[in-house]
Order: sequence, then structure tokens, then C-alpha cells
Amino acid sequence: MTTFHKIAVLMGGMSTEREVSLSSGRGVVAALREEGFDALPLDPGPNPGQQLFEAKPDAVFNALHGRFGEDGTVQGLLELMRIPYTHSGVLSSALAMHKERTKDIYRAAGLPVVKSIVADRREVAKAHLMEPPYVIKPVNEGSSVGIYIIRKGDNRPPAELGADTWNLSSEMMVEEFVPGRELTVSVMGDRALGVTEITTDLEFYDYEAKYAPGGSKHVIPAQISRAAADQAMELAIAAHKALGCRGVTRTDFRYDDTDARQRMILLETNTQPGMTPTSLVPEQAAHVGMSYAKLCRWIVEDASCDR
Repeated sequence: MTTFHKIAVLMGGMSTEREVSLSSGRGVVAALREEGFDALPLDPGPNPGQQLFEAKPDAVFNALHGRFGEDGTVQGLLELMRIPYTHSGVLSSALAMHKERTKDIYRAAGLPVVKSIVADRREVAKAHLMEPPYVIKPVNEGSSVGIYIIRKGDNRPPAELGADTWNLSSEMMVEEFVPGRELTVSVMGDRALGVTEITTDLEFYDYEAKYAPGGSKHVIPAQISRAAADQAMELAIAAHKALGCRGVTRTDFRYDDTDARQRMILLETNTQPGMTPTSLVPEQAAHVGMSYAKLCRWIVEDASCDR
């Protein structure tokens, strides 16, 4: 195993998830220093290549979230510069960031998904593109940014989707709403760490529920049958492999236990899950006896090029 000493922690960036990334990055820097690494926080600006060239790290811990950090772009730069980096490579990062391409991979691998349509936001705003209830989400944002649930009886989708002030993706996914429970499974290498159920008193598990103190409750292990938990973990590993992911990922599910079908539906795979104090991956690692600092060490020691 290659030994790294100086680690640049990429954090912040220019996506809508900047503040979450800064929180993740601060935690990672502190943990890596605790483990004896020379950890350097690096907030990429207009010329991240120059910043990395001047920093001369042995490896990069990529704690960026969202576009320009989780979508294959920074990964491509790191490959060109031949700097070992954490998490998934160029192709798998790009595929996983685009929700419809992710579903294409899931479908090809025989994994369970619901029907979906991709359309321009203005078309989505005009009329129902499928029978409610359904969900509208940008195809390439994370942290539940820009998500709407359209329920039975709603006259039309939200008008702000068609507004000139809209600053997210113009390409939107419309997908069938799945009732039931919100589950998530972290995969570390080729191992599923556990199943967490996420509950919230808010309308759904949105950005505020994910990151505000008290916004959600994480139940680990999820109070579901052993068979359902095993199925979720097997599907998370299958999704990780189908997308060609590396390092740590987290796959989100809806578990519809409201009828006899007991559907376990994959929603998406996060190639760079949050590492904030309220994040799910550190919780699941702790559940199997791995501290936050040791988790960060494992992720760094897994770094490489050609991912």
C-alpha cells in the first residue's frame, strides 16, 4: 500500500452544496491531522490546477459535493495531474451525478427503479407529465436541492420551475413517488456497513432535514425485517459495482412496506457522501466499530489514480 503524508482536502467549491462541503472538509482535516497526516484544506477557486500544483500534495481527499466536484470534472483534472485521489473515478462520478444516467445503469444491471421522464424545467412547470403523486428533481444536483413532491389533487407543478430566477439545472427528472420508508446504505470498498432509516417531521428528507440540527432522525439499524435489510445491503453493493464506484459510496432507497409487494426501490448512489457531524456514513462506520478518524484514514489509504 502506498504511503501518503501530505493530503490536500478539497472542500467548498462553487456548487449549491458549498457550505455542506466546507463542513465535511473541516471534519476531515481535523481527523486526518489526528491520524498523523499533514492535512491541507484547499478551497478550489478559478484555477484549481494551479492551486494543486503549488500545494504539491501526495494525495487528495475529495470532500467536494455537487457539481464541479462530484461529477467527474475534478476527477479528470486529478487524473491529468497524476495526483492520487479518493472516492470514485471520472466515469462513475459523472454517471452517478446524473440521476437518469444512474437509472439507466441500474436498469441494465436489473436493479429495481421506478419510471421516470427527463424534460426541460419549463415543460415540467406547464402541466403534469405523469399522474400524481410524483417527484420533480434536478438531474445533476445533490443533497435534495430543488426537489418537489407533487401530490394527488395538486393543480399543477410549482410555477418557480419556469421562472427566469431559477438557478439550478434546466433539465429535470419527473419520477413516480414511492410511499413508505427512507433507507440508506453505505458501501466501503466491497462491504455494506448497515441500513439506516431516516425520518423527519418536515415534508420530506430535503436539504434542511439533512443538515439542520434536529432536522431528521437516523435509526440504525433500521427497524425492518432481516430479509429487507439484507436486500438493501445487497442492492447497495450491486449499485456500487454497476456504476464502477470506488472507495465509499452511499445508496438511498424507498422501502414501500405499505402493501404486499414490499418494494425496495433504488433512488440514487452518492459517490462522495457527506462527512459532516450529522452525516450518515460516519454514523454507519461507528455502528460497525470504526471511528471517524479511522474512516478518514481508510479513505485516504484507498486513494489512487486510474479509478
